[in-house]
Amino acid sequence: MKVTQEKLPDSQIGLEIEVSAQTTKTTYEKVVQNLARSSNIPGFRKGKVPRQVLLQRIGTKQIKAAAIEEMVQKALEEAIKQESIESLGNYKLISNFDELIQKYEPGEPLTFSASVDVAPTITLGDYQGLSVKAEESVYDPKQVDDWLEERRVQQATLVPVEERGAQMGDVAIIDYEGREITESGEAGEVISGVQGTDFKVEMEEGRLIEGMVEGMVEMKPEETKEVSVTFPEDYPREDLGGKPVIFSITLKELKEKELPELDDDFAQDVSESETLAELKESLEKRFRENAEQETKNSIHGAIVAELLENCEVDLPETMVNKEVDMMLTQTAMQMQQYGVDLKQLFNAESIPRMRANARPEAMNRLKQNLILKEIAKVESLEPEQEAIAARIKEVTEQLGDRELDMERLNEMVQEELLSEKTLDWLKEKATVELVPKGSLTPTEADEEALEAESSTEEE
Repeated sequence: MKVTQEKLPDSQIGLEIEVSAQTTKTTYEKVVQNLARSSNIPGFRKGKVPRQVLLQRIGTKQIKAAAIEEMVQKALEEAIKQESIESLGNYKLISNFDELIQKYEPGEPLTFSASVDVAPTITLGDYQGLSVKAEESVYDPKQVDDWLEERRVQQATLVPVEERGAQMGDVAIIDYEGREITESGEAGEVISGVQGTDFKVEMEEGRLIEGMVEGMVEMKPEETKEVSVTFPEDYPREDLGGKPVIFSITLKELKEKELPELDDDFAQDVSESETLAELKESLEKRFRENAEQETKNSIHGAIVAELLENCEVDLPETMVNKEVDMMLTQTAMQMQQYGVDLKQLFNAESIPRMRANARPEAMNRLKQNLILKEIAKVESLEPEQEAIAARIKEVTEQLGDRELDMERLNEMVQEELLSEKTLDWLKEKATVELVPKGSLTPTEADEEALEAESSTEEE
């Protein structure tokens, strides 16, 4: 079989294949014979239809089309085997099918063009000695104090208050109703759906509609007060967004939080530590490790961004579609755990949009993994077997009695550890400038400028 190869974009191989005259003839005759055996034509017994009648009833064009479909599929498979092409699939006929029908003559050679996806080509740029900026996360002792204070609040006992007015930090039980404001500025009709009875309110900034909690300060039990506020523009009820309203609030009960003492008993209640000193030491260790990991992740992220700029990966459509499929499957599993009805989430209208939205991330993930694998291959980097065994043990213990595909788990763990080792290797070779956390995060002004620049380029 005569085959000519051509490299195409998106990691495809173009193939020009010439089907021999003998094959075009035998395939055509085979299709005719099969149709003669299977066709039901009135006036003739099945399998006894004269050739001429069959050609008139079915049509030469349809018979040729069936023969071409069979020849193209078979010839493509034979060409891939003959040329030793490691195909990923996604066979595509490049030649126009109608034109093939027109020029197809049984007993004459037939040439057609097709393409197949092959493993991606990875061109590594300069990956040693990268120069990157990354954000440094620094441990702050205040994190320990904040954690302890949060747990104290959670463990607090609510004690009724009668002698003083409400203060920020208290817990209030209220009845309320929202009323429209009349032209004279007074409370008018009650707004449907904006009422509450025995409603528990944590008197903290940001609770309820802005101004409501602040307006309750100094109120005493059984007292009723009118508070004027404005619904936020993005309020879920569109008819109320940005609308001024008067709330009539009745304070029914008021309680203050009595916080537990910071002592060994408290430490035992909120952790497995025996003493407060042990708990503080454990928390400091955890927050220091978190800060180190955040810094490491930031460095790795900066290195990956540089690699994506410096290296080229020609991704085949087959791999992209497979990665998108995996991402949507993960989304479906997560949503199912949250109790979401998958039939409503995934439908004929939403799936194409979800696939399009997932595509850029899928391509980035694929490029990142392929570049790191190629660097690991070039530099002979491999994860240690002890580390693989330890990570598998950790995962299996976390998942408990769930049934696992151990072969797939082992493969995933090896890929993960190989990526980590490669990134750590690149980090040692790179020049890293650490800057304060948050200084590299795009500001709103930066994002607007990028959007404006993008819009200008499109125009």
